Amino acid sequence: MIIYCAGPINGDTTYQKNYVEIIKLVESQGHTALAELNGKFHASIPLSDNQIYTRDLKWINGSRLMIAEISGPSLGVGFEIAYALFEKKIPVLALALNEVKKMSAMITGCNSDLLTFARYNSLEDLQSIIFKFIKDLNKENDGKGIHLSSYTKTL
Repeated sequence: MIIYCAGPINGDTTYQKNYVEIIKLVESQGHTALAELNGKFHASIPLSDNQIYTRDLKWINGSRLMIAEISGPSLGVGFEIAYALFEKKIPVLALALNEVKKMSAMITGCNSDLLTFARYNSLEDLQSIIFKFIKDLNKENDGKGIHLSSYTKTL
């Protein structure tokens, strides 16, 4: 399965190591993780802003779902999530560390059935949530309408 992995590149990169871990976890299950920080897809020359925009939208358009690390604020990740939910209409798993208490209301207040928000405490939690989300998604005919409340912890 092709999965777009979103995470901060230029914004708040405090939690970027967790974003990289998400990429590794997706790849470890035999899926393709489309992400700027995935070494397999790193551009050999610097890309212009327009080239990055075009590439990322192409990657989202070709993906079955999105997994996003949202512990730190990022305008780009927010844009990508909105595009995936409302233009492409694919499932999005948005993940945040439990210790980060203040999240954007644009995520926590969104009532799209395609969006699942989950908190994690450790890399083990991250792995468990991601693997279960993908497994449950594979059980669905079209992946729509899976709002997995078992993943969501207290906001």
